[in-house]
Order: sequence, then structure tokens, then C-alpha cells
Amino acid sequence: VQLQASGGGLVQAGGSLRLSCAASGRTFSNYDMGWFRQAPGKEREFVARISWSGGSTYTADSVKGRFTISRDNAKNAVYLQMNSLKPEDTAVYYCAARPRRGVEYDAWGQGTQVTVSS
Repeated sequence: VQLQASGGGLVQAGGSLRLSCAASGRTFSNYDMGWFRQAPGKEREFVARISWSGGSTYTADSVKGRFTISRDNAKNAVYLQMNSLKPEDTAVYYCAARPRRGVEYDAWGQGTQVTVSS
């Protein structure tokens, strides 16, 4: 599956952004989907994931209550709604796909930059 992330940009602290990730090439509903981020000088970290059906989600404690992951299998897309953004949310955000019953994410998008100014 090929992934294309979009929707990043520059926003003031307290603002919102919605990231999108478009999938192509394979049956989208065969994959759990995740969002990750990497800030300059830091390791990549997990942000959120959603099951293949959309029935189960999980978000990292650092973004819980502010970020929401969702998907639309009819549109082959996964989204990350980010509210109450903080400067520490500044990073490149990546979407990734993990096959059902799989262990690792084996397909990654190219990343989209999110910058939150204070």
C-alpha cells in the first residue's frame, strides 16, 4: 500500500489542524493505521492508531484528549484531528499501515510538517 500524508502547516498554539493520509494500491481495510511523529533531534514517537474497521483506537498519553484518529474506508483515508496544539507538538507527522494481525508497520507516508508557534 502507498501512503500520502497532507494537511500540515504553521499554526499558533491553541489552534487546530487536520492531517489526512490517502492510501492506494492495496485493500485499505486490510490494514490497521497509525500516526507517528518525529521532532528535530528526537526519535520517532507513536501518536495514535486505529484498527482496520475503525472500531478500536488508541492515542498516546501526550496527545490524549487533544488528538483524534479516524478513518473512512470508502475513501481509503485516515485522519488525525489535532486540537489545542502546543509548541511541543511541532514535528514531521507520518502515517503508517500495518497488516491485520501483523506486528510491524510496513508502509509509511512521506511525512507532513506541523509547526506550532508560541
